[in-house]
Amino acid sequence: MQFHLFLPQMRMTPDALVERARAAEAAGFEGIALMDHLSPPMAGDQPMLEAWVAATWIAAHTERLVVGHLVLCDSFRHPAVLARQVASLDQCAPGRVELGIGSGSTPEELGAFGIDEGTPGSRTAQLGETLEILAGLWSGEPVRFEGDHRRIDGGRQLPVPSRPIPVVVGGTGPRTMELVARHADWWNVPGHQVDRLDAMRPAAGRARVSLQQAVTMITDEATRTEVLALADKRFGWMSSRAVGSGPELAEHFAGLEARGVERVYTWFTDFAAPDTLEQFGAEVIAGR
Repeated sequence: MQFHLFLPQMRMTPDALVERARAAEAAGFEGIALMDHLSPPMAGDQPMLEAWVAATWIAAHTERLVVGHLVLCDSFRHPAVLARQVASLDQCAPGRVELGIGSGSTPEELGAFGIDEGTPGSRTAQLGETLEILAGLWSGEPVRFEGDHRRIDGGRQLPVPSRPIPVVVGGTGPRTMELVARHADWWNVPGHQVDRLDAMRPAAGRARVSLQQAVTMITDEATRTEVLALADKRFGWMSSRAVGSGPELAEHFAGLEARGVERVYTWFTDFAAPDTLEQFGAEVIAGR
């Protein structure tokens, strides 16, 4: 099982991001994923760094971590811009870039910033067109594409990525699952829908399975009550969290691995304190 750190860059300074990314790398995490919003969900008054700038900053200050997002919002960027961003970062950090992308989980955010909200169906259809265009542009050959939402008339981009860019698509809707089966290397299951994993797995086709999982790690039994209370205060709105000591969490993730989950994006309820990442690495990752 691979472990990636999900690290929303809300209320995070550039230095704080690097501190946690380096701690994750030292602890044995294979990758890191940021979020992508124009305004932080449920926290519009909080500062947040832009997704690609933050990813580039982290890639420049780490050596091995695979850098990605859960997930980029398709409507924020024209596919030609996104294709160039991905290929450029891959040239700077070869083999360390993945593309996590979705149709947008907060449509009201689009309207607030003057971006066409469309409908869930139209946003998913547009995402499908984006994925087709990205594959074409990353070939280095001229692309001609005429869709209902996107159009490319002979556009070409160089350089091409150093490797085929792994694509992560999340969700469990029927149209999304069609895109997963057609385009994705990884199908990411939201933590609150893990109960649908077994039933939905055949619809994912060849895509490997990842899971976004909130984690409350008890690093010291003497503080269990205090840690749980704080996690409930911060993340009580979440319907699913993994809670426990290192051995308890190791058992939890072993159970997920037995169900076919090959990667977990861990979202720590203490905002990925470096000491927690170190202990998680020693007690959970190192034992895999």
